[in-house]
Amino acid sequence: MRFSAGSALSAASAAVAAAVSATPRDVPGRAESALLTALDAIEEAEALDAVTGPVRDVVRKLPLGRLRDVLHGRALGHPLHPVLVQLPMGAWLSAAVLDLVPGSERAAGTLVAVGLATAGPAAAAGWVDWAELHEPQMRTGIVHAASNAVAVSLYGGSLAARLSGRQGLGRALGWAGLSVAGVGGMLGGHLAYRQAAGPNKAEPVPHLVAPGWHAVGRMEDFPVGVAVRATVGEVPVLVVRTPGGTPQVLADRCSHLSGPLSDGRVVDGCVTCPWHGSVFRLSDGHNVKGPATAPQPRFDSRVLDDGTVEVRLPGAG
Repeated sequence: MRFSAGSALSAASAAVAAAVSATPRDVPGRAESALLTALDAIEEAEALDAVTGPVRDVVRKLPLGRLRDVLHGRALGHPLHPVLVQLPMGAWLSAAVLDLVPGSERAAGTLVAVGLATAGPAAAAGWVDWAELHEPQMRTGIVHAASNAVAVSLYGGSLAARLSGRQGLGRALGWAGLSVAGVGGMLGGHLAYRQAAGPNKAEPVPHLVAPGWHAVGRMEDFPVGVAVRATVGEVPVLVVRTPGGTPQVLADRCSHLSGPLSDGRVVDGCVTCPWHGSVFRLSDGHNVKGPATAPQPRFDSRVLDDGTVEVRLPGAG
């Protein structure tokens, strides 16, 4: 898979420059927020869509099979990419330290090589996650990837220089690579924590639902096998009545990116999110297919003698 790191960085740079130039200099506190303003500008840079769209299509079409869920980190219960990133970053940071220690040239070169070898798996996990994000998140993500691609190129040059005996050039390229990788890491942090790409979107549900039983409708409101949206207080829930008559109830907003499961397909006891295709088992909320890495909160249900359906979330409150 190829993309132009230069075009992604150029579009982002233009958006950042426009945002920073538009920031009033005489407003107290605005100078301190210039960096944040610039970062926010990237997610609004529609020019990046010319890059993100084609790259997203390529990533989604890769014949990865079950490996795709492995790269998403479904078995871990959270994204795999942040875990794998520690390997190249740790190796490169250690190499930078050793480059300051006389006589450590060989060890530093080995660490640069280790970083290059482990950058590939980290990037692969990042790409499959990135391809299932919202557009503003994808814009930040493509610039994050472009920064990392530049860093890898610099480290490749660093390793080549070291192997040819040009240790001074190798160190200089390594420090430059670490600086660019640091920018990429900052963008990754912005993507994860400000734009919320990766965290479990269903985690707040138990804190928003009051303890005890709550009426969500009557049995006739829920046709057999049909996904129906109801609410428990301010929390939307998915209700699916089984052939046996027992309603199965999950939190409606997908744990991946809050897609409405009540708009999804119900097949073979599972519901598929209409946004990115995550599949959840109705009986227990287990995520049987990614990109979701966290299950859906499951509600207990009961039917009163008058046909009223009530639900309760264990551990709520």
